[in-house]
Amino acid sequence: MQDRIYPGRPWLDTDGNRIQAHAGYMLYHDDTFYWYGENKEKSFCEYELWHWGVRLYSSKDLYNWKSEGIIVPPCIEDPNHPLHPKRMMDRPHILYNEKTGKFVMWIKIMNPCDVQYMVIATSDSIKGPYTIVNKCLRPGGMNSGDFDLVKFEDGRAVIVFEKVHSDMIVMDLTEDYLDVTDHWTSHYPRPCPPHVREGPAVFFRNGKGYIITSGTTGKMPNPSETATFTDIHGEWTILGDPHVDDPKKTSFDSQISCIFKHPHYEDLYIAMADRWLNDLSEDGPTGIEFFAAKLDPKYPMDPARREQIRKMRMEDVTQKNTAMADYVWLPIKFEDDVPKIYWHDEWRIEDVLE
Repeated sequence: MQDRIYPGRPWLDTDGNRIQAHAGYMLYHDDTFYWYGENKEKSFCEYELWHWGVRLYSSKDLYNWKSEGIIVPPCIEDPNHPLHPKRMMDRPHILYNEKTGKFVMWIKIMNPCDVQYMVIATSDSIKGPYTIVNKCLRPGGMNSGDFDLVKFEDGRAVIVFEKVHSDMIVMDLTEDYLDVTDHWTSHYPRPCPPHVREGPAVFFRNGKGYIITSGTTGKMPNPSETATFTDIHGEWTILGDPHVDDPKKTSFDSQISCIFKHPHYEDLYIAMADRWLNDLSEDGPTGIEFFAAKLDPKYPMDPARREQIRKMRMEDVTQKNTAMADYVWLPIKFEDDVPKIYWHDEWRIEDVLE
């Protein structure tokens, strides 16, 4: 039995297997924590195999996780199916709809033609089975990248997604969470990758909303950025990088996928992140350097280093063995209402509450 969290170390389930819930999200339901995400168990080289469905885990204490199996299996037989293992399936999100009694899952799909869209599936149980009700939804006709589904206390919900590759869109969902409405707003306009924001994680505290995002550098880590708002459709105020004492400016070599509030403690928020790549060298390029050297000639960089990085291929930097990716879960501390994330080699929920 595990009695604490070890950020960045291999995390095993109760059967002794590596947990495979990447780009994961947390749902608390019926007094149980459910952690789900991309199953990368066969992605020893992501260039060849992207995923093996969506896997679910359950826990009572956030330390020990029981595998509940693959709740959305890959479609092996049809290479054109959006859930074929070689298709780029990302970031499943589930909302429970009290009015319909359905668990609604949205999944991001990238395809070789650079069209990005959503697959929508529903189930009567969080454990599945899930039935696909829409194989190709492009919210507002836009290419939709990394996203978050945000549910408000009154049951309304929105999707927050990167409009590839320009800005961040907030769009209202229909009452059944199966589609979008025509009400949307645009935020965070940026000129190009790696500066465009993605990986949105939204949470609320004391009447304020917060969003933490990452830059567009694929699986390579980069600095996170926090913004705050009173109305998610209104103005966002940028607060800066939440990661404190992060010498490489790589979000402790990770990318946040979800921030959730513990249901039993007033001010305990936990940032869930993936350390996608464990084979990056200490003197190699950061995600921002690698992509800026190739995409942004105005990014300030030593000319010799820029030329060195420009000659590199992604295969020269990492093998992208995401089957061995680890998790970086850290508590959030609020300083004058600004979220701060400090590194802990290990931590216990009981200790951070003291």
